[in-house]
Formats: sequence, structure tokens, C-alpha cells
Amino acid sequence: MNKRVLKIAGIVVGVILVILIAIPLFVNVETFRPKIEASLSEALGREVKLGKMSLSIFSGSLSVDNISIADDPAFSKAPFVSAKSLKIGVELGALIFSKQIKVTGFKLEKPEIMLLSAPNGTWNFSTLGAKNAPKTSQASSGAPSDVTIAHLSIDDGKLTVAKANSSAKAQVFDKLDVKVNDFSMASQFPFEVSVDLPGGGDAKITGKAGPVNQQDAAKTPFDAKLKVNKLDVAASGFVDASTGIGGIVGLEGTLSSNGTQAKGAGEVTMAKAKLSPKGTPAPKDITLKYALTADLEKQSGNVSQGDIGIGKASARLTGVYSTHGDVQSLNMNLNAPNMPVDELEAFLPAMGVTLPSGSKLEGGTLSADLAINGPLDKLVITGPVKLSNTKLAGFSATSKLSALSAFGGKVPQSPDTTIQNASLNARVAPEATKLDAINVVAPSLGTVTGAGTISPAGALDFKMQADMKATGAIAQQAGVGGMNGPIPFSIQGTTSNPTFVPDAGAIASSVAKSAIQKQLGDKSGITSLFGKKKSK
Repeated sequence: MNKRVLKIAGIVVGVILVILIAIPLFVNVETFRPKIEASLSEALGREVKLGKMSLSIFSGSLSVDNISIADDPAFSKAPFVSAKSLKIGVELGALIFSKQIKVTGFKLEKPEIMLLSAPNGTWNFSTLGAKNAPKTSQASSGAPSDVTIAHLSIDDGKLTVAKANSSAKAQVFDKLDVKVNDFSMASQFPFEVSVDLPGGGDAKITGKAGPVNQQDAAKTPFDAKLKVNKLDVAASGFVDASTGIGGIVGLEGTLSSNGTQAKGAGEVTMAKAKLSPKGTPAPKDITLKYALTADLEKQSGNVSQGDIGIGKASARLTGVYSTHGDVQSLNMNLNAPNMPVDELEAFLPAMGVTLPSGSKLEGGTLSADLAINGPLDKLVITGPVKLSNTKLAGFSATSKLSALSAFGGKVPQSPDTTIQNASLNARVAPEATKLDAINVVAPSLGTVTGAGTISPAGALDFKMQADMKATGAIAQQAGVGGMNGPIPFSIQGTTSNPTFVPDAGAIASSVAKSAIQKQLGDKSGITSLFGKKKSK
């Protein structure tokens, strides 16, 4: 009896399998291709072309060998999306018995997607699904119906992002995977996106989006969480290479949009940071806690929080930015009060700051209040900088100034340079760095003042004065003419090897003036010049 039951069951299963295998032979899915093309074209507002179609009973899907979705003609004649394989999930019962296509899902395999942006900020996907988009000849009239699709996915895609009619290098994102559940044009739906980033690293975005803005799909509202790992800034192309900015970035944050305004907040960590074309990667990480608001139409935004951390040193960056067209520009302020020098010292090379060879800053604090303005590749940084109670170890300014001792007296020698206070006004620009109102108070030197420039190659050109008596730096005044005032000198050479040269002409003039004043002030001198006064 059991054998008979098993035999009957085997026959039934075999018949079912035969029927399932035979169904595709009796259902010509090619007859549905024009209708599917028309429906997709109408829904997307773009011409959709499908290749050869076949039915898979076991997966419950239609397989399409090739698919292409046209781009907005204002951007390109090349396809917006092309792929060699598309699987369309369908309800088999409706397809077999009613000859109706009821879609349950789309799975696009290894597609190539091209995203283009115009100078005014619009994208080539903005018109996807737009009600006023031109319809194909096969599409029926009327607005797209609100259809819910259970599953949408993209597997192993390639996404290219570029600027329309621009010579700027395109950015290519590989291994793009997208999952969307319960998709509807008229309601919110959950999504997941993961992708490999240009130049290395990867990103993952999860959240909810919708309803789709049918006038501009780019303005569809969303709320999402974003995580970025090991983004190579220099290799990615997100920042112009001429800026010299580089580093390996990690990010965790949130991003939301109502269609016209976007808000973001989170924390960025940058390793091996480099902030200047002449800079070298920093050994310490930088952290940035940020909060910003972006105007999507104006392509500009406001950074309300930009808390920068380098070890125990902290600074605050706030202001506005613009990404209009090909130009990225900033109008920001960096406020950095009382930052520990020991935390910053290792980071100076990343900013292109070169100290004299073999020297190192130790102890004290640095304060700055800087304005940062202009295009990202031509930034101009201006503002006051102050340094207090620090030491330039391994650099003897007194030995460099030893040539001045002939004019001002013996200079006490020291292997280091202790700085009590130093202040200046800086202007850092691509063409040169200009330092004005320099005022340095050092116990071994007195007070040094002046101004000058540093070329992009590091060449120095400074006109300075050293008042060596100001702090008792010189115990003994001697020298030519007994010069009492500040001693003029210049600083030449390079930032790594500066040279201090007395201004002989200015010194000679000052010495002569001092001698004359001394002679005129000496009664004996006056007598010798004009003779003795006659007695009555």
C-alpha cells in the first residue's frame, strides 16, 4: 500500500514538473514585450527598449536579455541606463490564465547608469516619472497609475557621475547594490544602497524615501543614515587635485531632504590628512563634528557646526559654501583659541608649514582667527595668529643673529629659541604668504618686529628690526658708534634654512645719525666746533 501511494505521488510530481516545464512552450511572452515597454516608458517618461524575453516558471519571472532606458535629450543621446539582464517578477496565475502582467518586482543585473548634472544644478534623472514628460508613441494617455512593487533591486551595477558638457573627470562607482521594498510613487518606501567609492573605500546608505516628486525626481524627500569607510579624498575626485587636499576619510552621519533643502550632521575622521599642495600626510588623525544645511536649488549651504579636533587641540569652523557649476568656493571663519602647540606640531607639515631644519616647536599655545575665502583651488586665508610661551627647539636664533653683535653688542648664545609672545597678521594665498605686523618677544633677543613674504617654493624675503635692549637681551652695549636703537636686518634663504643678514646701509645711516646727535649733545663737542665763549 505504501509503495502504491509513493508511486502515485511520484507520478503526480512528475506530471506537475512536466506541466511547469511545458508552460513556457505554450505562453509566448514575446507578445507582452510591446505592452511592457509601453508601460515602463509611460511610468518613467523615457523610452524603454527590451530585448529577447523568456519565462522562468521556477523563479516566477520574465528574463530580458537586454534593456536600455533613454536619457533626457537635454543631457545626452546615450542611454541613461543599459544592462544585459533584467528579471521582472510576475504573478504566474494572472499571466498564464488571464494573459495579464502583474509585476511583483524588478531585478537589474550589472547595469551601467550615467548621472549627469547641469551647471544650474538639475540632473538628468530629474525628469524621471515626470507627469509632463514626453510620452512615446506606444504609451497610453493619462498619468502613471500608483502601482506598488514589492521588490526593486540593482545588483553589481556601475554608476558614473559627471558634469554635462564639462571636461572635468567623471567619477565611477563600482559594485552598486540597491534594494527597495514596497516601492510606490505616491508613498514612502525603505531603501538600502551600498557602493564602492572612486579611488577606494565604500559607502552604505539606509533610510526611507518618497513620495516621488513627479515634477523633479531629484527633489524627492528622504531620510537616511550614511556610513563611509576608507574614502581616499585625493583619488576620489571629490576635491580638485590642485588644492592639494588629501587623506583617508571615514564618516558616520545622517542626511535628510524635503526636496528643496537638505540637512546633514555627523562626524568625519581623516587619517593621513594633507591640506596643501606642499604638505605631507599628518601622523595624527583629524576629527570633524559637523552640522550643515544645504539649499539644493542655489547649490549652496551653511555650516553651523564644524568642531575640529586634533588630539587635545580644538577649533571651530563655520560659514557658507557654494558648489555652483564647476566652481567650489568657501566663505568661512576658523576660530582656534589657545590650541596646545605640542598637539599641532606634528600636523604643521600637512598644511605646508616648514620649520627650520632640525627644529621643533615645544610647549605653549597657538591662537588664530582666520577668514577663509574664495574658490577651493585658490583659497585666501587671512587673519591674526598668536603664539605664547613656546620654544623652537633645535634652532638658535641668537647664533643666526650673531652678525648683529658688532652693531648692538654681544648676543647671549642658546641652542634653542624661547618665545615669550609672538603675533602677526597672515595672508596665505596661492601666489605667496604675506606676514605683516610681526612682533616677537624672546628673552634672548629682545623684541623683533617687521614684515615679509614667503614664496610658494619657501623662499623668504623679510625686513626686520631687533630691539635687543628691550628685554635686557644684551648685557653690554658696544660697537660702531654706540648704536642704541633697533638694529635693522633681513631674513633670506628658505623656511628650512633661513639666513639673517644685517642691513648695512640702514645701520650705517642710523650709526651716523646717533654719532651726530651724541656730538651735538656733548658740550665739549660744541665748544670744539664753535670755539670758546668770550668772557665779558
